[in-house]
Amino acid sequence: MVKMSQDPVQVMSGQVKEIQVSPSSNGDSRESWEEREEFDQDHLGLTTKPKPVTGRRARKVEGGVFFEQKVFEQKGVEEYLRYQIEHENEPFAPGPAFPFVKALEAVNAHLRELYPESEELFDIVLVTYNHAHVGIRLINTINHHNLFIERFCMTGGSSPIGYLKAWHTNLYLSADADKVREALAEGIAAATMFMPEKLTEVSESQLRVAFDGDAVLFSDESERIFKAHGLDKFFEHERENEDTLLDHGPLKGFLEALGKLQKKFYAKGQRLNCPIRTYLVTARSAASSGIRALKTLRAWGLEIDEALFLAGAPKGPMLEKIRPHIYFDDQMFHVEGAAEMGTIAAHVPYGIAQKHNHKQKTGVGK
Repeated sequence: MVKMSQDPVQVMSGQVKEIQVSPSSNGDSRESWEEREEFDQDHLGLTTKPKPVTGRRARKVEGGVFFEQKVFEQKGVEEYLRYQIEHENEPFAPGPAFPFVKALEAVNAHLRELYPESEELFDIVLVTYNHAHVGIRLINTINHHNLFIERFCMTGGSSPIGYLKAWHTNLYLSADADKVREALAEGIAAATMFMPEKLTEVSESQLRVAFDGDAVLFSDESERIFKAHGLDKFFEHERENEDTLLDHGPLKGFLEALGKLQKKFYAKGQRLNCPIRTYLVTARSAASSGIRALKTLRAWGLEIDEALFLAGAPKGPMLEKIRPHIYFDDQMFHVEGAAEMGTIAAHVPYGIAQKHNHKQKTGVGK
């Protein structure tokens, strides 16, 4: 069972916090906070206020349901819960992770056809800071959108991290960067979701997941060389160590989980039309530093369907062609570039690049 923990705000707009297995900060003026009463793709939960996002057009998935957030902030928990109960028959609109979840469910449908007795499927768990009273509105929303999500975890304001470990979570998506960092510190693959100003249409029949390399699939060892000593030293280090495996990064386990399910399709002769496709999209150069990355993946027994070595070129245009349901990167520069081209991107706050993200500089060693 591949455990996906997710914030309901990611799946449907408006509502709480996490999904288990974020040129203005949020595009709204203060005046619009008071006028807006409908849900869109940005609401966090009970405990988080809107925060500015450094960058261009990527928006953190937060703060959109300003009216409801203000009910909580100005009138307190009791009024907020009363409001949710009064509106529990009004479903939330789809959020940025909705197509991702639909693609996961499409893969599950294929697996059930091929392996009727198997329980090796994607298992989606919605984790929310909200009180259990709000669960009725969540359930109504899930049913309204014909989603198959049976597992909820409503923590009533407590941290969900302990529950993520109990679920043996393979991937945790949230709008709360602090909780994402907390999950990563506990060894759980996690990322903060961002959404673009525009949304690119994605496949309804094939799950497409794109990964950066260093500090995402791999450790940040090579990135540290680049940051400390520059590009020439980075190339020299990679040539000297091309037969030395890179250490694993925070999302290696999620790629492993995807690969395990892919092999179930391969076993049925469906390699060429597998409903899961994975991509490595890295700013590494193929000739000077790509071989080490490929050798590491091969030694791990992991396959990437497509590998794009961009040698420092922008990733956004390539991601626009791939049209992934989600793209993971450790550098905000690339997250913003992806979002600018219409890709749902998720920031992995791991490694040395977190000390440099504010400089908005491309990591060519990536």
